[in-house]
Amino acid sequence: MSTPVLKLGIPAGSLQDATAELFRKAGYKLTFASRSYYPTIDDPDIHCTLIRAQEMARYVQDGSLDCGLTGHDWVVENDAVVTELAELVFSKVSRRPVRWVLAVPNDSPIQGPKDLQGKRIATEVVNITRKWLASHGVTANVEFSWGATEVKPPKLADAIVEVTETGSSLKANNLRIVADILQSTTRFIANPAAAADPWKRRKMDDLILMLKGAMAAEGKVGLMMNVPKESLDAVLALMPGHTPTISGLSDPAWVDVVVILSESEVRGLIPPLKRAGASSLVEFPLNKIID
Repeated sequence: MSTPVLKLGIPAGSLQDATAELFRKAGYKLTFASRSYYPTIDDPDIHCTLIRAQEMARYVQDGSLDCGLTGHDWVVENDAVVTELAELVFSKVSRRPVRWVLAVPNDSPIQGPKDLQGKRIATEVVNITRKWLASHGVTANVEFSWGATEVKPPKLADAIVEVTETGSSLKANNLRIVADILQSTTRFIANPAAAADPWKRRKMDDLILMLKGAMAAEGKVGLMMNVPKESLDAVLALMPGHTPTISGLSDPAWVDVVVILSESEVRGLIPPLKRAGASSLVEFPLNKIID
């Protein structure tokens, strides 16, 4: 009887490095060999394939892959029948959702959807754009763009539908946003049959648990300190909204206090904690937080 294997799709391109870093924090070593589309992972039960995020949902839908990471936008664009098991909000620039927006040159007369009637629109998400136009009762010529979409208006297109996180690339190309069409985050998707298989589902759920734990720990640190019992109330008053763990020490007059904080809080908190009576303060990094 053959050993079961989970076929996992890893997004190539802009999300590749961010995905590898997330897996590292989750405790998995993901290695990309030069010119190979089969990254190695230090889990013998998982076989990885490097696939463009734009294509991931199709291969998961048809069962070539059991599961994978891709944007919700590409699930929608491909009309893919997949099971979205988790939302993983990470990206190449920020932790914000990406936005597909309708943009036009700054001096364009286009102000809204109705102004697009009969116009030419360049985009990578043709299906999403056509559905959005149809919802506004507009018919336009929507063309697939192979890249460098921002440079096409006004000579090659009247408008574009493009993805953005910060809007800086659009501004740099003298474009303004007319409307938001779709927000998207990275999703862990699964083939419905694979999601119904007990062994594969357990493997996917375990992987998602560790990935989410790594994401939850981002920007957080642990802080431990020794506090005399007579100073405990003053120390706790400096950490409203947090629930520290308090443990006894060998000296009954002292306790150990451990708390998880945002990394940005710590530098402003340690000095007043010290003044309130805390000692032996130790800040330590966190790899994962599992609730």
